[in-house]
Amino acid sequence: MPGPSQAFADALRRVVDGAIEAPVVTSYTRIGAEIRSRLDHWSAPRPGSLGGRVVLLTGGTSGLGRAAASALAGAGACVVITGRTAMRSREVAAQLARTSGGRVEAESCDLGDLDAVRALAERVLARHDRLDVLVHNAGALSATRHESPQGFEHTVASQVYGPFVLTTALLPLVQATGSGRVLTVSSGGMYTSRLEVEHLEMSPTAYRGAEQYARAKRAQVTLNEMWAERTSDVVFHAMHPGWADTPGVAESLPAFRRAVGPLLRTAAQGADTLVWLAAGDHEPLASSGGFWLDRRRRGLHRLPHTALSDTPARRDALWRLVAERAGVDTVPVRG
Repeated sequence: MPGPSQAFADALRRVVDGAIEAPVVTSYTRIGAEIRSRLDHWSAPRPGSLGGRVVLLTGGTSGLGRAAASALAGAGACVVITGRTAMRSREVAAQLARTSGGRVEAESCDLGDLDAVRALAERVLARHDRLDVLVHNAGALSATRHESPQGFEHTVASQVYGPFVLTTALLPLVQATGSGRVLTVSSGGMYTSRLEVEHLEMSPTAYRGAEQYARAKRAQVTLNEMWAERTSDVVFHAMHPGWADTPGVAESLPAFRRAVGPLLRTAAQGADTLVWLAAGDHEPLASSGGFWLDRRRRGLHRLPHTALSDTPARRDALWRLVAERAGVDTVPVRG
């Protein structure tokens, strides 16, 4: 049991964190990351501490994914990164291996192409006898609507259906480690969206890129909780990085990037909680189904209308819809 001084320090940190969390600008920018890192004495995983572990990280060629891959490889993990093209994936893997001193393997996969996702899973199963961490990070905000090879809206296909296929296929490999985890990189933008089921994929006439992205991110966080409820021997967590200066933000939200400017987090600051959830053997393994920012578990709703949409019936309907569109007949359930 902590002594009085420790209890007081913990209470003070909670108060300061709450004061930062209330206004989005302080919480999501580098202000929040810098204050919290000092407040909670963040540290990176030690070199060699992840030796023998295998991590599959989708979308690892730039931004948050690249920063996380570098940190995890530097700590000794074998990191398998995916990108949209084989050449780009190989180039980045080689660069990361040189700079981190770790083992980095390259895979190419369009996470919106469900057949390609199944093929990726088969390759991983053939090459590795363990998978300690599966990270769903690939995804982008597109201003224009595109369809996947299977005819689904691509944002939802790549960020909801594809990860569902990959999780289902690789879950036995993650379960076999005894302390495996599945992590999803979501977005604070999901706070603006209701839980959509019937209209999860926006039609061509109604399509708005930011809204479609928020709907997909809301679905990710809900499914993360549902996987945790239904699955044994694996920890599931989702997180959001705050507002980080990444190539994806520069491309999809240039006006926002100009407006926020120097307050944007670095990619490493945005990826910190992801690395901590992947590498930490204490608090990250003590619970499942959480949604995190800056190494603290956060609520799922900031607005009343989004909370009202989040009912058990709609959650079950979302699970059925995603399983059907992912072509998954059965998924593991908690024993």
